[in-house]
Amino acid sequence: MTEAFPILISVAPDDAGKRLDQFLVAHLDVSRARVQQLISEEKVLVNDAPAKASLKLRGGERISVLGSATRPPLRAIAEEIPLDVVYEDEDLAIINKAAGMMVHAGAGATEDQRNRGTLVNALLHHFASLSAVGGEMRPGIVHRLDKETSGLIVVAKNDEAHRKLAAQFARREVKKTYIALVHGWLKKDRGTITASISRDRVRRIRMTTRGTGGRDAISHYSVVRRLDTAFGKFTLVEVKIDTGRTHQIRVHMASLGHAVVGDALYGAPREMRKTPLLAKNARSGAPGEPGAISLSRNFLHAAQLELTHPRTGERIALTSPLPAELQAFLAAVERDVASNVSPKGG
Repeated sequence: MTEAFPILISVAPDDAGKRLDQFLVAHLDVSRARVQQLISEEKVLVNDAPAKASLKLRGGERISVLGSATRPPLRAIAEEIPLDVVYEDEDLAIINKAAGMMVHAGAGATEDQRNRGTLVNALLHHFASLSAVGGEMRPGIVHRLDKETSGLIVVAKNDEAHRKLAAQFARREVKKTYIALVHGWLKKDRGTITASISRDRVRRIRMTTRGTGGRDAISHYSVVRRLDTAFGKFTLVEVKIDTGRTHQIRVHMASLGHAVVGDALYGAPREMRKTPLLAKNARSGAPGEPGAISLSRNFLHAAQLELTHPRTGERIALTSPLPAELQAFLAAVERDVASNVSPKGG
């Protein structure tokens, strides 16, 4: 912000329903993290009184910004966390990320527990240099994977590599292939989902294909096999995405009525119990076998990544097998297969 203080802003009726911090990000040339610092330091007044970042505006309020934030910009902290590095050179690294690890801390994170245990924390410890294009909270980060999604993610070690890799993503030249297990049987053996994705207006942690003004999103799926088990019907699918929207595969599959297994946010059950009739007919029922199964993460894995090296121009293609916990879950399901149906004819 370069304006003289105080900065006075009137909230228009059209802005009713917006959070105070989101509104200020759109009106001031600063990040959301810096806006939240201003609010926490009581340098933002709404109708002459301090307010919380989460305040929902009604329209007609008078907002006064009294000065700049005094705290230093947030930055990530190096931590000694094990990393599965599957490729590395002077320009980039490709990591096989474990499920349960966030790629980076949120914009409002401070130097406490919320800013620890992320991929960025691990990268800062393992690599001498990372690109600064993404800012101090996201060094090296060119693209993201959801916290509970495992698999391959590329990291830039310098700014030139970062810009060239980002341009490849923007031009949709990076090939990304995922493996997912979804509930139910998909009607078609293959298809393309082009529904745009936007933030859910009611549940802000969710994304949706039902909103207006969303960002375009393209996912291509093909059935690997269909499973009819004592725990219900499932489809193992391969999904290739042209775009990288937040929760894209999870939202797109849920929009077809086939939530990713383990993804309770988008409608998957937290626990799957045996159907009595199927359990009777399946090759199961031995003493000690579970009557219910669950998965503590999403059955979604970034299995293949192909891109052009930003310096040499050579194509890099890597594959990551399903992690042990997904292999074990799939094996548990398949032990109770009533019929293993091939993709054709479904």
